[in-house]
Amino acid sequence: MTTEHQLFATDVSPDWEGLVCCIRRLGTPSRVHHIELFLDAEVQTAICERFGLLSDLDPGDPYYDQRRQIVIQRFLGYDYVRCGLEGFEMPLSRLSIEDTADLQRDGGRNFMEEHTGPITTWAEFESYPWPDMAAASSRSLEWYQTNLPDDMCIIASGGFAHFAEYLTWLMGYETLCYALYDQRDLVTAISQRLAAMFEISLKRMLAFDRVKIVWGSDDMGFRSATLISPADLREFVLPGHRLMAQMSHASGRPYLLHACGNLRAIMDDLIDDIGIDAFHSFEDTIITVTDAKAQYGDRIALLGGIDVDFMCRATEDQVRKRVRETLERCMPGGGYCLGSGNSVANYIPLDNYLAMVDEGRNATSWRTYL
Repeated sequence: MTTEHQLFATDVSPDWEGLVCCIRRLGTPSRVHHIELFLDAEVQTAICERFGLLSDLDPGDPYYDQRRQIVIQRFLGYDYVRCGLEGFEMPLSRLSIEDTADLQRDGGRNFMEEHTGPITTWAEFESYPWPDMAAASSRSLEWYQTNLPDDMCIIASGGFAHFAEYLTWLMGYETLCYALYDQRDLVTAISQRLAAMFEISLKRMLAFDRVKIVWGSDDMGFRSATLISPADLREFVLPGHRLMAQMSHASGRPYLLHACGNLRAIMDDLIDDIGIDAFHSFEDTIITVTDAKAQYGDRIALLGGIDVDFMCRATEDQVRKRVRETLERCMPGGGYCLGSGNSVANYIPLDNYLAMVDEGRNATSWRTYL
């Protein structure tokens, strides 16, 4: 088992400018930059408790959560905090089961109802309590704008750009599949409503100059194919991401996309038409990040890729070996940030996650390519 005194012996200072340069593929970076879509709350709590990170924070501080996030991110060596608008809800149909992870989640693990969602008819569309994104809170963004250390940036992320996901969540995946044949006008209406909402969200986030990167998140596939046909994605989903990318680029920010599933059928669309600057979410059974680097690395940056299933089953030594091998193949030329294949879920052994981060901080052999 990894012990605390062996971890993070290599000091890392945040460098958001270096992170942006790496994502833009402006040359091999001087060190590894790390990135994650998110760390589960249980993982963050376990890290804080193990390393005593919060002793100097006042739980009564109205901005305790934001200060805590900065402490965690800096301790782990990240160059950013992720933040979006807050205080809005989109009611969805969920199922809950017991969480059996070691870092167990209170209240169980939630899944979307795949058969029927809250919008299956025009009447339900009209009566749905669509949030007013112009009224959503920017409280955290405002605080980070003033208080985030100068060597860190904000990645605008969370609560927007979920075009394919909200289609399946609002209708239910099964209902959506039927609707693509007999209620396409309703699918169109939902997709256009989502685009209008997320346009307002992103416009508000881009008003903060500490936002240096935009990260959309939208799962569109499963292991062997896209969740709906590539043609339907082009009609109902990709126009929204094109808008997000255009808005990001017009303001000088790169547009990153997290999307799970086998998206080979639309990768050229994402790169050439949408104009994504980086792609995130890799599963070994679909494509490894090293193979993706060889195939797409001259066109976009690749993010993460240390497979979640591997991280759950591997030893710490195996994790470290894979990190070294991945860096050797992905770091030259820039356009790669180290991280998990998806996110740091509470069922990944904590020591394996910490070993991945530590190995990235210690890595030196790839620097022969500088």
